[in-house]
Amino acid sequence: MDRCHESRKSSATADMLRFLLLTSLAALVLAEPQPRYLEDDNTGERVVGGNVANPNSWPWQISLQYKSGSNFYHTCGGTLVKRGWVMTAAHCVDRSMTWRVVLGDHDINNHEGKEQYMSVSRVYIHPNWNSNNVAGGYDIALLRLSTDAVLNNYVQLAYLPPSGQVLPHNNNCYITGWGRTQTGGSLSAQLKQAYLPVVDHNTCSSYGWWGSTVKTTMVCAGGGSESGCQGDSGGPLNCSVNGQWVVHGVTSFVSSAGCNTYKRPTVFTRVSAYISWMNSIMG
Repeated sequence: MDRCHESRKSSATADMLRFLLLTSLAALVLAEPQPRYLEDDNTGERVVGGNVANPNSWPWQISLQYKSGSNFYHTCGGTLVKRGWVMTAAHCVDRSMTWRVVLGDHDINNHEGKEQYMSVSRVYIHPNWNSNNVAGGYDIALLRLSTDAVLNNYVQLAYLPPSGQVLPHNNNCYITGWGRTQTGGSLSAQLKQAYLPVVDHNTCSSYGWWGSTVKTTMVCAGGGSESGCQGDSGGPLNCSVNGQWVVHGVTSFVSSAGCNTYKRPTVFTRVSAYISWMNSIMG
């Protein structure tokens, strides 16, 4: 009798786990090639490669954290674009949570004295964002901070591109974040960076690459077997333009086959496609 009860119980548990897995994946993947978000959801499909950045060398990078119990946990990256505003991915914040932003951080497991902790007073998700269609675009959101950031050597505003600007093939860019250092590994405590050159749209949208999954409102970067996709969803793609670091992308998705899959570059929301929307929100 006990064995029968245990069997039914384990079967029900297995069914529930299967249901949860399927419903989770349904929101994350499309038909081949399959995109997958890069926020920290413990599925292990994360970041490879890169190296630890010099502390506070990307001073506009923020850690987006959610509250669970009495503690906050890192889930996504983001970019400080005005003293009271942070840019991140829509899929990072399209659920109701208590959020906070940490500026000036390097090691997210230790308080180093340079951090600024800000609560989020309001979340603005692009009105065309559809969480059931990762490849539909519009994966961008703005967070209004409860107080303005104090700018110093560790916390700076990002430079954003002019509206409509598209970078050429192989433009030098770096992705930054606290993402996983290997598939199935743990989050990196220290901010990492990885070199991901731009892949132009004609190449990225061609057969054998991402095809029609990528839109002109996106930026592809990386895609070689040797290049990792270090970083979290919502974090910046920092690109060198005329000697200046400019944030041209918001980390959106990678291939479900793995972060550094050949000819499946990391895909970013193209910031320059959303400048007018951002200005309309931030004033």
